[in-house]
Amino acid sequence: MKVLVVKMSALGDIIHALPVLDYLHRVSPGIEIDWVVEEQFLDLLADNPLIARLQPVRTKTWRKRPLARQTRQEIGQLKATLRDRGYDLVFDIQGNLKSGLVDWLSGVVNIIGFASDVLQEKANLFFTTRQVPIRRTDHHVTDQYLRLVSVPFGKDFAGMNLATDIVTSPEDDGAADALLATLDDGLVFLFHYGTTWQTKFWTESGWIELGREVLEKFPASTILFSWGNEEERQVVTRLAAAIGSGARVIERYPLKGLVALLKKVDLVVGGDTGPVHLAAAVGTPTVSFYRSSDGRRSGPRGKGHGIVQSPLHCTKCFRTKCDKDLACRESIHVSSLLKEIERLLSAVPTPLS
Repeated sequence: MKVLVVKMSALGDIIHALPVLDYLHRVSPGIEIDWVVEEQFLDLLADNPLIARLQPVRTKTWRKRPLARQTRQEIGQLKATLRDRGYDLVFDIQGNLKSGLVDWLSGVVNIIGFASDVLQEKANLFFTTRQVPIRRTDHHVTDQYLRLVSVPFGKDFAGMNLATDIVTSPEDDGAADALLATLDDGLVFLFHYGTTWQTKFWTESGWIELGREVLEKFPASTILFSWGNEEERQVVTRLAAAIGSGARVIERYPLKGLVALLKKVDLVVGGDTGPVHLAAAVGTPTVSFYRSSDGRRSGPRGKGHGIVQSPLHCTKCFRTKCDKDLACRESIHVSSLLKEIERLLSAVPTPLS
């Protein structure tokens, strides 16, 4: 069997979809899986042995220049490539207009997508031939993706211990080792301040207090701050300076370089953001907090992860901006995050000071 998975973005959602690969290979040995992904996230899936072929797209560029010759050529090439592959099924787990257009370009008769109650863009319904409803038990987004791809096989994913991994190169692993070799002998934490929505950030004072508490409770440890843009770099530089000598700002790593580092640190702390999901995908414990988003729906799952949800009545609002933003930020308490950190590290011997 040859199938096409259409999951083009965003970073966290692609990570949540990775268990689909292991599931499909288990229920259909010998299956070939191609994956359509936005070019900017191509590296995340590159060299994955469970994927036969990656099909990159550049939909943002295409939308900006829809009539440009290069746009028409790239879309035409994508259409030819997809149709030449001769897929038996398309799984559209993106569920919007742009993924629907990819479905159409594939020329495949059997296209499985989500039912209307799941879709944010109902236009997707025009491109799928079978729509899958989500069960009440499928609260987590990964379970929703697995529900959709399980339909043709009739084998439930519940109880399966599905693996995920992101392949890194020896060079990336070596760079991570080189950094860790410069640190003290204690635990290594990675804090990631940045995120996408205003309503997913935390207070700077909270990060500083948490950092100081962590270094006090885990002597000889190091806190690494990662960042994604210049504004974030300036903020985390302030945070590291305020926390003290045990905290440092790392250089900006390429995606696979960051993954290699995340594989080797002891614990990652952040909001609903890509590095937290990357860490969870490669088996590193995480503690993450959620305000406008729902940690039960999109946070890392399992005993190796801690979730802190804002206690406000309006939490999980999924708003990107809010006039009560400060109160919401302050509803995430250092004590709650620290409790989860201590729980996860309780089996790890505390280094001697």
